Amino acid sequence: MAKAADGTAKWYALKVFWNKVFEIERILSQEGCESYIPCRKVIVERGGTKKEERKTLIPSLMFFRATEQYACDLQSRLVDKIMLYSYLDRNNVRHPSPVPEHEMRMFMLVTSAGDDGLECFPEEYMQYKVGEKVRVTGGIFKGAEGFVKRIKHNRRLTVTLTGVCMVATSYIEPFFLEKID
Repeated sequence: MAKAADGTAKWYALKVFWNKVFEIERILSQEGCESYIPCRKVIVERGGTKKEERKTLIPSLMFFRATEQYACDLQSRLVDKIMLYSYLDRNNVRHPSPVPEHEMRMFMLVTSAGDDGLECFPEEYMQYKVGEKVRVTGGIFKGAEGFVKRIKHNRRLTVTLTGVCMVATSYIEPFFLEKID
């Protein structure tokens, strides 16, 4: 069961093989499972006809909200199509790694804003903790929280999904930033 009556459903991350994220999205939708794929809309022209399509921001990465049991069952059923982000406990038993709700909300806010300057980085680039934690008070990222980092000589807001990835916005004017303790 993807949904839990008691609210125990959490966000989990998937690495989808062969970048078939939209196929996995359809499977999850048919099973009543909420999912999120960080995408941007692009205009493509085929045979003289222009059409708007979704293009993934981070190839092969998607998220879904479900119970831990559903996440484990999904990994078992689709073992040749996906890899569930997971961790080993002290007894060397593998468990799905839930994405904290607050991190997921901030990630979704930033990746769905439609910013052309958005850049995504794999986990190994997540060394932002030297910066200050801030909240964006205006513009398309209003309400987003993250850390300030200089990337390519610009001040940017970075939002991290612990153990998964980091996204960095385009330049944000300093007057749109408010320090958070």
